[in-house]
Amino acid sequence: MPEMPDLNAILEMAQNAQAELQKAQDKLDTIEVEGAAGGGLVKVRASAKGRIIAVTIDDSLLQPSEKTMVEDLVAAALNDARGKADQAAAVEMQKMQASLPLPPGFQMPM
Repeated sequence: MPEMPDLNAILEMAQNAQAELQKAQDKLDTIEVEGAAGGGLVKVRASAKGRIIAVTIDDSLLQPSEKTMVEDLVAAALNDARGKADQAAAVEMQKMQASLPLPPGFQMPM
């Protein structure tokens, strides 16, 4: 039976894991994704943490008769960006978790 690490070693591993998690969280705000809708007529740039950076709307949509469509496209582009941000965040968190010396079967709360 393998020897259990002592309490100090476990606490040190937990502190290291917490520090790595914080670094990964900070990095997520520097990773950018772009969501689009309407064939690129509406674009949303966001961080992998979900912060909206910019919204771009093609000039051709800026007519009062297109108001409802523009609103729908903005919502769709936001959802597209959010999905890509979640995916980028999952990849980064997986990288971070893989780099930690965690006991077998231990899962980070994410």
